[in-house]
Amino acid sequence: MSKKYVYLFKEGDASMKNLLGGKGANLAEMTNLGLTVPQGFIVSTEACTKYYDDGKKLSEEVVGQILEAMKTTEKAVGKTFGDPVNPFLVSVRSGARASMPGMMDTILNLGLNDIAVEGIAKKSGNTRFAYDSYRRFIQMFSDVVMGIEKHLFEHALEAAKEAKGVKLDTDLSAEDLKALVATYKEIYKKEKGEAFPQDAKIQLLESVTAVFRSWDNPRAIVYRRMNDIPGNWGTAVNVQAMVFGNMGDDCGTGVAFTRDPSTGEKRLYGEYLMNAQGEDVVAGIRTPQPISHLEKTMPEAYAQFVKNAKLLEDHYKDMQDMEFTIEGGKLYMLQTRNGKRTAPAALKIAVDLVEEGKLTKEEAIMKVEPRQLDTLLHPQFVPSALKAAKPIAKGLPASPGAAAGKIYFTADEATAAAASGQKVILVRMETSPEDIEGMYASKGILTVRGGMTSHAAVVARGMGTCCVAGCGELKVSAANKTMITEDGKVFHEGDKISLDGSTGNVYDGGIETQEAKLTGDFAKVMEWADGIRRMKVRTNADTPHDAAAAVEFGAEGIGLCRTEHMFFAEDRIAAMREMIVSKTKKQREKALAKLLPMQREDFKGIYKAMKGFPVTIRFLDPPLHEFLPQEEEDIIALAKEMAMPVEELKGIIASLHEFNPMMGHRGCRLAVTYPEITVMQTRAVIEAAYETRKETGLDIVPEIMIPLVGELKEFVFVKKTVVETAEKVMKEKGETFKYLVGTMIEIPRAAITADEIATEAEFFSFGTNDLTQMTFGFSRDDAGKFLEDYYANKIYESDPFAKLDQDGVGKLVKMAAELGRKSRPDIKLGICGEHGGEPSSVEFCNKVGLHYVSCSPFRVPIARLAAAQAVVKQK
Repeated sequence: MSKKYVYLFKEGDASMKNLLGGKGANLAEMTNLGLTVPQGFIVSTEACTKYYDDGKKLSEEVVGQILEAMKTTEKAVGKTFGDPVNPFLVSVRSGARASMPGMMDTILNLGLNDIAVEGIAKKSGNTRFAYDSYRRFIQMFSDVVMGIEKHLFEHALEAAKEAKGVKLDTDLSAEDLKALVATYKEIYKKEKGEAFPQDAKIQLLESVTAVFRSWDNPRAIVYRRMNDIPGNWGTAVNVQAMVFGNMGDDCGTGVAFTRDPSTGEKRLYGEYLMNAQGEDVVAGIRTPQPISHLEKTMPEAYAQFVKNAKLLEDHYKDMQDMEFTIEGGKLYMLQTRNGKRTAPAALKIAVDLVEEGKLTKEEAIMKVEPRQLDTLLHPQFVPSALKAAKPIAKGLPASPGAAAGKIYFTADEATAAAASGQKVILVRMETSPEDIEGMYASKGILTVRGGMTSHAAVVARGMGTCCVAGCGELKVSAANKTMITEDGKVFHEGDKISLDGSTGNVYDGGIETQEAKLTGDFAKVMEWADGIRRMKVRTNADTPHDAAAAVEFGAEGIGLCRTEHMFFAEDRIAAMREMIVSKTKKQREKALAKLLPMQREDFKGIYKAMKGFPVTIRFLDPPLHEFLPQEEEDIIALAKEMAMPVEELKGIIASLHEFNPMMGHRGCRLAVTYPEITVMQTRAVIEAAYETRKETGLDIVPEIMIPLVGELKEFVFVKKTVVETAEKVMKEKGETFKYLVGTMIEIPRAAITADEIATEAEFFSFGTNDLTQMTFGFSRDDAGKFLEDYYANKIYESDPFAKLDQDGVGKLVKMAAELGRKSRPDIKLGICGEHGGEPSSVEFCNKVGLHYVSCSPFRVPIARLAAAQAVVKQK
C-alpha cells in the first residue's frame, strides 16, 4: 500500500498538526466542529520532505494523490476545475507546524484562465469581479510561482489608475480590468518567453511546488532561526475552495482575534474590508474598518462570527486569530490559530484563562513564550521628557513600547546601520516579508499603510518591537530617502525620531527612555512558574548593582562572577599591570596586596546584594596581555610608574603576546605559573564572607570556581593553594565556615574525564561559551563572518553560541554530568554560559538533570519560565 501524502479536511483533526501543519490541522478541526469552512485538502509536511528527497520536484505519487483529492473536492462543491461554465477556483497556502505569518507563499484565485474568467463573469453576473480576480491571480502566480518581479505589475496597475484619474483599484471598471489583464499577460510573456498557462492542473502543481520551495526562501530561514523552528519540519500546503469577498458590496473579508493581542483585554478585536480579498487586509494596501462596525453593516454575519469566535476559543482554550470571508452575505471561516500577542497580553490572557476556569496553571504557563518576557523589560519614555514633546504624526498603536533612533528607509540600510551600532527606526510605506532582517535589527518600525493586523504589526508584536502602523498623514519616499509630515517638515535618512507603540504617536528627535516596570500579571505567572520548575535560576553578575537587579528579577544566586572584570576599573588597572610586569614573586605579591582590599569589598557588596543566595566566583581567567597597555603614551606612563625602561616594558608586552590567546596562558594555567594570584583571590573571597557574616548574619557559603581545567592534576594543584589559604584565613579569624571548590567544565577533555575531576571538585559549572568554541573549533568572535553561509546552505540552522548544540556540545554536557554524579553523587551541577537564558537550552539542562542555569540578569525571567515549561513538557 502506497504512503498517504494528501488528506481531505474531513480526514484530519487537531492532533495531526505535525503531519498536516498548524493551518491544515485547524481547518480539519473546524470542519469537524461543523463550522462553515470552504472545503479542500492538505498536502502533508511529509510530502514537503519527499519533495526535497526527490531533487526538489513533486513525485508522481504525490502528484497522483493531489489530482485524486481535487476530483473528490470538486464533487463535494459541485464545481469543476478549469470548467468554462461552472469553474472551481482554489487558494493554495502554506501551513507549517509553527505559525510563520507572511514568511511563505500564497496564491489565490487559482484555476482562472481566459475561458474560466468568462464562466465566472456569467455565473456571478459580475464581469468586473471576474476580471479583478483574474488580474490578482496573474500577478500572484507570476510573482510567487514564476519569480517575475512584482513591481512590473504594480506599475501597470498604477498607470491604469492614473489614466482613469482614480485612487483606488475598486474604482476601475470591468473594461479597465480587462485591459489590465491583457497588459499583465503581455508582461508575463515578455518575462518568461511563453504565454500565461491556461491549464488549471499545471497552475495547481506549479503552485504547490512553489509553496514547498518557499520553505527555504531567505526570509523563512531567518524567521525559523529567530523562532527556533527546525528546518527539517517542512511545510504543508492547503488547497481550499475559493470564496469571494470581492464580488460586491455584500461581500468582504477580515482578520480578527478573540482578545486584544496588544493588551489581552477580553473583547473581539480585528478589522475587515468590504468588497476585498484577504490579502488586501494583511498587506496593508487599503485601510480597513474595525470588526465592531460589521454589526451595523451585516448583523447576521456578525452574530454568526461572534458565535464562532466563542466556540473556537472555548475549544482551543486560547486566544484565536481567525480569518473569514463573507460571500453574498454568507460567512465562511478560512482559518483559526492561536494568536500572536505581546508579552503583556500573553500574561493577561494566561491569568484570565486560569481565573475563567479554562486552563490549569501548568497549561497557562505554556501559553507564554519565554523569549517574549524580554519585551517587558524594554524601555518606555520618561514621562517628564514626553511632556515636552509634541507628536508630528499619529498612526495606529500596533505594538507597544517606546523607541528612539535614526530613520532608515530600506531593510538593508537598517540592518547595516544597526550592525554599526546605531539605534534604528525602519520607515516604510508598508513592510513585506522580505523586510524581516531589517525589522529584526530595528528598535522601532513605522509604516504609512496597513492596519493592526498588517504584516508590520503582526511581526513586530511577535518580536516585541515597538511599531506604529497606518500613519497615512506622512509622505514617505524610499527612493529619495525622505519622510514629509503634513505641515511640510522633511526628514532625511539618519534624522532622529521617536515612536510610541502604545499610543501611535510619532515624535521629532530622540526622547529619553526608562526601564519598564513589571506588572501584576507578570508576577503572578512567575509565581506559578516558580512553583512548577525544578531547576534553580542564577545570574551572571560581576557588580553589586547587577546582582541586585538580578534578585529583583527572581535570581536565586550567582552562577558566574567574573573577577577579571573587576581589575579593568580605572583605580585598579595600574596595580594589575604592576603585578604582571613584576620580575619576582615578592614584587607580584606587593602589587596584589594593593588589589586585595578592593577585591574583598567587591565580594562583600555582591554577597550583600545576593542576600544569602549562593555566589560562584570564578578566579582570574583571561590571558595577562589583555590588561597591558597597547598605546605608546600608556606604555611610557606605565614604564615611568614602574621605574622601568620603556624598551624593557615593550619587551615584556611582546613576550606575553599569544598567537591564539583563547587557548593559551589563561585560566588555571595562570594559577599554576603564579599561585600568588590564587592566594590573593582566595583571601579576598574568604575574608569578604567572614566580614559579611559578621555584619549581616547572612549564612554565606562561597563557591570558588577554578576555570579552564582539563586535567585532574591541574585542579588538585590549584585547589591545594585555595584550601591552604582559606584554612589560614579562617584560623586568623577564629571562625570556620563552609565553602566549596569546583571547576568550570569548558574544555572537551574535562567533560570526558569528569569522573576523575569529580573526585576533587565539589561542583561543575558548564561554561558552554568556551565549550562550544573548543568543540566546534572556531572562534565565537569570528564565526559571524561565515555562519550566514552555513545557514543559507542548511549546514547549521542556528548560531551554536546562541542556542546550545545538543547533538555535540550537549552530549559532552550530558556525559560530564553523568560521570560527575558517578564519582560524587551529591555534586552540584549548573550551566553559566549564555545558553543559560535560551529556552530550548534550558529545557535540555532540565532533561540532563542540572541543578541550576545561570544567565544575564535581564534573562532571568525567561529562564524561570523556560525551566517551568521544561518540567511540564517532560511530564
